Amino acid sequence: MFHHDCEETSIMALEESHVRRAAHLARLAVSDDQASGFVDDLSRILDMVDQLQSLDTEGVAPLAHPLDATQRLRADEVTETNQRDTFQRCAPAVENGLYLVPRVVE
Repeated sequence: MFHHDCEETSIMALEESHVRRAAHLARLAVSDDQASGFVDDLSRILDMVDQLQSLDTEGVAPLAHPLDATQRLRADEVTETNQRDTFQRCAPAVENGLYLVPRVVE
């Protein structure tokens, strides 16, 4: 559908047939109006990707998140008591501390 070679700067134009092919492969129903709209939308997205690829990113470290934020984590402490024996008393079948379930794969 879209081919970009690092040494080659010519870009294949996106056509409605490409959108229809991608929709078929993704098993999506796309109307004529939607297909022509997607051509415009996807062409703008691919143009933006080309602009981004032209940027010099030498020495730029990859980011996990665009903001320098950290997740607050709770303390790693036990907050509940072990209730396995209580739960296993009402289970249909247990053996050696494990729950027994019906086999689903032969």
